[in-house]
Amino acid sequence: MLVGFDHADDAGVYLLTPETALVQTVDFFTPIVDDPYTFGQIAATNALSDVYAMGGKPLTSLALVCFPEKGDLGILERILAGGLSKMIEAGCTVVGGHSIRDEETKFGYSVTGVIHPKRVLANQGARPGDRLLFTKALGTGVISTAIKKGVAKQAWIDAAVKSMTTLNKAAAEAIAVGRVGAANHQRLTTSNAFAVNALTDITGFGLIGHAREMAIASNVSLVFKSARIPALEGALDCIHAGYIPGGLKANRDFAECLVDYDPSVPDDIRTLLFDPQTAGGLLISVSAEDAGALTRALQDAAVPAVEIGEVRTAAKPLITIR
Repeated sequence: MLVGFDHADDAGVYLLTPETALVQTVDFFTPIVDDPYTFGQIAATNALSDVYAMGGKPLTSLALVCFPEKGDLGILERILAGGLSKMIEAGCTVVGGHSIRDEETKFGYSVTGVIHPKRVLANQGARPGDRLLFTKALGTGVISTAIKKGVAKQAWIDAAVKSMTTLNKAAAEAIAVGRVGAANHQRLTTSNAFAVNALTDITGFGLIGHAREMAIASNVSLVFKSARIPALEGALDCIHAGYIPGGLKANRDFAECLVDYDPSVPDDIRTLLFDPQTAGGLLISVSAEDAGALTRALQDAAVPAVEIGEVRTAAKPLITIR
């Protein structure tokens, strides 16, 4: 086992041969939008993300279905079709699955991918001086809460759905064009290698929760620039209106004790940092000298990457927001 659950990483990695390792993950949840096809797309995008967050390539998947015994099978068909559309986009073959009767609909996938053992990107490995890049905007949690309450504006819904149905495939491929080998940190023989030292995706624990895991695993501290944190359209409006999911409150209760804020950081941004994301973006720790080139490569691939912070030597507080 190359990567297990000791550092709360995104997926497990198991060595098969000197040239091949398996990447394995599983994720499923209840509907967060009304349209069943879109829900299926979101569930698939979210499940695939953990393979991309390890630097891997998804190969096969198994569908996990919980559905009411007397439910409309047409709805289930649309959920499955939506999920399949994203699996096809990812080049990931759905090889089967399992279903059970459940009063509450739930859907997701177990996904298996592959990666070269020396190219595994874990949440461990961030180095002092690295820059932190982020590839999506925050806010899917608060907007999903507004959707459930029936108060979300269509523009907010559209922004959240677009984010939650955008695969991290393009971002992962831009990173994989060239990077430092995880095992020996020797630059690969390519002219556009990027020294990416750690990688994770931002999902249910929010930006701070997953940043905390990266900092602890790497024995470093992190500094974020609040003015650079991207927010989805409507996210701050939802926070101002009090559409706060329970997961956000739980994330904040758990991790805020490790965070120090500059007095200038607005309250709504402080809240947004703990928002639980579905199919969120990648948080990338890359060397300072390669940060600009990787940002441009991501943006050229239509990934709206921005630099939001940097890595410092281990210190208290673990995370600083300026």
